[in-house]
Amino acid sequence: MSNFGGMQNEIYNAGLRGHLPRFPVDFATLEQRAHEALGPMLTNYVAGGCGDEHTQDMNAAAFHHWGMVPRMMVDCAERDLSIELFGKTLPTPLFMAPIGLNGEATQDRHGDLAAAKASAMTGVPFCASTLSNDPLEDVKAACGDTTAFFQLYTPRNREFAESLIGRAENAGYSALVVTLDTWVTGWRPRDLNASNFPQLRGKVLQNYFCDPVFRSLLDKPPEEDMQAAIMMFAQVFGQVLTWDDMKWFKDVTDMPIVLKGICHPDDARRAVDSGADAIYCSNHGGRQANGGIATIDLLEDIVKAAGDVPVLFDSGIRSGSDAVKALALGARAVGVGRPYTYGLAIGGAEGAAWVLRSILAEADLSMAVNGYPTLEDVRAAGAQRTDR
Repeated sequence: MSNFGGMQNEIYNAGLRGHLPRFPVDFATLEQRAHEALGPMLTNYVAGGCGDEHTQDMNAAAFHHWGMVPRMMVDCAERDLSIELFGKTLPTPLFMAPIGLNGEATQDRHGDLAAAKASAMTGVPFCASTLSNDPLEDVKAACGDTTAFFQLYTPRNREFAESLIGRAENAGYSALVVTLDTWVTGWRPRDLNASNFPQLRGKVLQNYFCDPVFRSLLDKPPEEDMQAAIMMFAQVFGQVLTWDDMKWFKDVTDMPIVLKGICHPDDARRAVDSGADAIYCSNHGGRQANGGIATIDLLEDIVKAAGDVPVLFDSGIRSGSDAVKALALGARAVGVGRPYTYGLAIGGAEGAAWVLRSILAEADLSMAVNGYPTLEDVRAAGAQRTDR
C-alpha cells in the first residue's frame, strides 16, 4: 500500500526548514500560473471549451452536488488505492487523460515526453494522444515501466489507421483508446476569434509526419513541403465511426479496445455487445459539444449498463475529492486532464508529477478522514446527490 497522503508531511516538514512548495496544490492557483506561462493563444486552446463553455463549467461544478457520508470508528491507518485493469494491478486509480496539445505546453515543445516522464515518476498511467510533438514510440519509452495507453483519432485512410495501431501495439501500449466524438471539431469561440487551430500550423503532428504510410501519401516528405503535409493531415483526419467498425478494430489489434465518449447507457450496452473491453465515459471536457449534462451526472447509469465491463471516466476532475466521488459512483479509473497539463506548463515533468501527487494525496486523505480504507469501501458507500 502507498501512503500518498504523506505528501502533506513532506510539505510541512520542508516548511520548517524554510522551503515553500515550488508548485501550488490547489487548482485555482495552478490554473492562474499556468495561464500566465502558456500565454493567450495556448491558454485559449487548452482552457477553452465549446460554445459558451456551459458544459465545460458544469463538468467541474457538478461535483459539488455529490457528497459522501463520513463513517467513524473505522481503522483507516492504511489505505489501498490500487485497481485491476486490463489484467494488471495498478498502484493508483488515476490515469493521465489524453490531451492533444501537451507537446506545446512546455518551453522546449516536448511536453508529451515530459508528461510521460511524470507518469514514470508517479506510477500514474499516461494515455498518449495521437496528436503529439514526439513519436508515440519515444513517448512510450519515456513512460518507463509504467503502464501506458494510446488514444486514437481514427484516420479516414484505413491503411494509415492500421499503421498507427500497429505502431502503438509494437511500442508496448496496454490499451487502444478510440475517441468517438472528434471526427469533426466542435464550435470553439476562443480559437475561432483568434483564428487559431494549432494543427493547421503544423503543431502536434509528429505521429503523422513520421509514419511510413502517411509519408507514402505525400509527393514530398514533410521536411521538404510542410504545407502539403499539413493539408494531407486535414484530408485524412476524422473518420466517422459506426458500430460496424468494431469488428475491424478487433481484427487489427490484440490490445484491449476502449471506446471514449460514451455518455448514454444504450451506447454503453451496445459497446459491451460489440466487444469493447472498457467504456470511457467522457464528454471531452466540454470541448466538443455544448448544452450537454455534466459527465459525473451520467456516470452511475453508464456503470450499471456496462455490467462487468470496466468504466473509465474523465471531464471536470480538479481535485482528489472529485476523483473519489467518481470512484464512488462506479468508475474503475479516473482521468485527470487539464490539471496535469497546467503542471507541465509551470514545471515540465516535475510540475505535472506534483499535480498528480497532490490529487492522489487529497484522494488518499479524503478516504482516511471519511472512513473508507479501500476503494471497495468507497464504491460500497457510493455518493449522494445533495441538491435533491
